[in-house]
Amino acid sequence: MKVLFFIDAFHAGGKERRLLELMKGLKKSSDIQFELVIMSREVHYKEVYELGINIHFVVRKAKKDLSVFSQFYRICKNFKPDIAHCWDSMTAVYLAPVCKMTGIKLVNGMVVDAPEKNKLLNRNWLRARVVFPFSNMIIGNSKAGLKAYNTPKQKGVCIYNGFDFRRVYQLPDQDHIRRQYNITSKYIVGMVASFSEFKDYKTYYSAAQIILQKNKDVTFLAVGRGTDSEESVNMVAKNHQHRFRFVGKSSAVESLVSIMDVCVLATFTEGISNSILEYMALEKPVVATEGGGTAEIVLDKTTGFLVKPEDPTGMAEKVEVLLQDDNLRHTMGVAGKERIKHFFSIDRMIDNYVDNYKRLAHA
Repeated sequence: MKVLFFIDAFHAGGKERRLLELMKGLKKSSDIQFELVIMSREVHYKEVYELGINIHFVVRKAKKDLSVFSQFYRICKNFKPDIAHCWDSMTAVYLAPVCKMTGIKLVNGMVVDAPEKNKLLNRNWLRARVVFPFSNMIIGNSKAGLKAYNTPKQKGVCIYNGFDFRRVYQLPDQDHIRRQYNITSKYIVGMVASFSEFKDYKTYYSAAQIILQKNKDVTFLAVGRGTDSEESVNMVAKNHQHRFRFVGKSSAVESLVSIMDVCVLATFTEGISNSILEYMALEKPVVATEGGGTAEIVLDKTTGFLVKPEDPTGMAEKVEVLLQDDNLRHTMGVAGKERIKHFFSIDRMIDNYVDNYKRLAHA
């Protein structure tokens, strides 16, 4: 069986990490061949070059570059895949007519969030209305996401993200990481997410500053693309900025999570967050915004706490509860790791993808 993957970019993000882990797993399979098409030359996960696969770069010359259709068509005709699997809405739009023309079965993997409001203003939701009819299978990484996009039941499949525990073997000494970032406080709270319209850093920073009014012995980390930008830093009052580390994009996310006592994710829309997978795999209690697929991974009051969206006071209260209770942090952390092992393992994710590819190919 041949599978051709299409993705808009290979930035430091959730879907990119998920695709990389899937391809690493597929390399072990003798009956699946695959190639990759990327619509940008910026590649964060350099490991993709170590896979020894053909990588096609199709870079748009303009926002609406019609030549992309012909380039996709040529790649499909040359490789002759049984399945073309797109990982975002842009590649879905370009790929749908190509698959229709060539008879290649289309797996649409654009459902990675769970928009609940203003759907008609959501570019991805509108694109879904166009490409879903041309998709043979629609894979989402959360049940909430499939529901939010009104995915046809006969086409929708939920495959949860998987975590590879080999990523957390032999991490650097925690004291070394603390010294590297000049952290001397007793406690560390962190959020790992890009500084973007979909992540609610305003709530996280506000909650942190509420906590600092009562507890000065805490350092707050912001890890992810754009978190070191002027816009991000200016969300924190100048008198509190010394209690923050605006890390920016990092290739050592696991090491940074390892030194955190409490891990936070404030967001507006979410499927299954890779950050939460990392938090829980490293036995960290989670405080996250409820909604979307987050409740499918974080068990409220068991592996962490779920709080209402845009509620810095509620978020601060739950973080403080955890900072004040060593035993609760430990208990929730252990429960979180066990949940990842049983329901969100990398092997389970890869097996689910392979089973569905085979089912579709033989349909």
